[in-house]
Amino acid sequence: MATDLRERLRISERQLEAVNALLLDADSRVVNDLLAVVARYGTPEEINRKAATAGQLENLLGRLKAGGSPYVKDLEWLVGQRDADAFISVADYRRHVVGPKADAMRFADDFAVTLEISSLSYFPFLIRQAEQSIDQGQLMPGRYIRVRNMKEQREDHDILAVAAAMQIVGASHVETLDTKGTDGSNIHLGGPATITGYFGGIGQPNEHALQWLDEYLYYYTEYGIRQVLNINPGTVLLGYLLHKLGVDNEFKISVFMGNDNPYAALWTLIGARLFGRADGSTSLIGFNWGNSANNETIEITAEVRRSLDLEDLVRFEHHITETYKSIVIQPYNRRDELVQLADHVKNISAKHEGGDPEIDAKREHPSDILDYFRAKQEIIEAGDLKALERNYLDKHDALNRTARALTEKGLSFVAAYNLHR
Repeated sequence: MATDLRERLRISERQLEAVNALLLDADSRVVNDLLAVVARYGTPEEINRKAATAGQLENLLGRLKAGGSPYVKDLEWLVGQRDADAFISVADYRRHVVGPKADAMRFADDFAVTLEISSLSYFPFLIRQAEQSIDQGQLMPGRYIRVRNMKEQREDHDILAVAAAMQIVGASHVETLDTKGTDGSNIHLGGPATITGYFGGIGQPNEHALQWLDEYLYYYTEYGIRQVLNINPGTVLLGYLLHKLGVDNEFKISVFMGNDNPYAALWTLIGARLFGRADGSTSLIGFNWGNSANNETIEITAEVRRSLDLEDLVRFEHHITETYKSIVIQPYNRRDELVQLADHVKNISAKHEGGDPEIDAKREHPSDILDYFRAKQEIIEAGDLKALERNYLDKHDALNRTARALTEKGLSFVAAYNLHR
């Protein structure tokens, strides 16, 4: 009986043909509107060439120099420290944590956890982080998430400086486009007084999905920004289809999307496979789990990910800490659960969005997710910039506690690979 029921789940060729017929229909507005946005930037091949040129380190540095950016000297310092091997090596870090026995230990490198931090809102914070890492023998993250107004950071050169720094240190990074639910796209929603309106999706209605696509193609071709945050089912599908057309875009799905059970994740991964390229690649490079997702959910979905041949392509990005204010009930710390997962679930990142809660709670200005949406000038005028830097370094410290916990158990991590050799 169970076998008979399972067979009923088969997707027929006729059903797949109906999807293809829609996608290939010359009168399909939903597809034609997508193609029209892409056409404004050229063919997929031309788009990729523009992005590759824009993202070259020498071109990023050249634009910073031409703009008289004060960040040039910081980047030159970072290059010098990297080339001088000023940062602790992986072997030395392991010896520091577990002692001489580290040389004989076999660490679980096949299951290495990517050390991830969010949000790197301001480039100078990265330099303070690097200085502290050198001084204290700490690790720099292998992955950075950024949540800051894109137009604002174009004005102060942050977008160029961070993109250059990522190539120097050897890390991946994700930008958050301005076309998102907090940009006024949903005219009926405001602040906390209308918060229940966000439960159906945080807001990319009507024409805003295509505006998100247009904004992505702008930053991809002008700055070489490849990875961006994705928060809406419509823009997730656009991200899949853009890649299938031949554009080498990449995206990660936000915690706000609500992947918090195996079936939500199954739907996400089916889409990645269904709309992947013939070579098996997909533009989905990771997704954040909902904060309530437990280890069993992640383990079940790891089986799904493996069955769809996406294990090496799609990272599970798991919040270990969260900002102390405005997002979860505190204390929130998932480090012990991560250690339990990290010896048998591949391709996980440990995302640190706040300091360890017992430390964060004692700060005069605890980390707050709402700070991500404040204008830089308003932060400066309020005298809060130094407090936000302290919050960021607390996240960095939490990340290093996670690296230590993994190392103590013979587990492995991915840090900035150009710095920690």
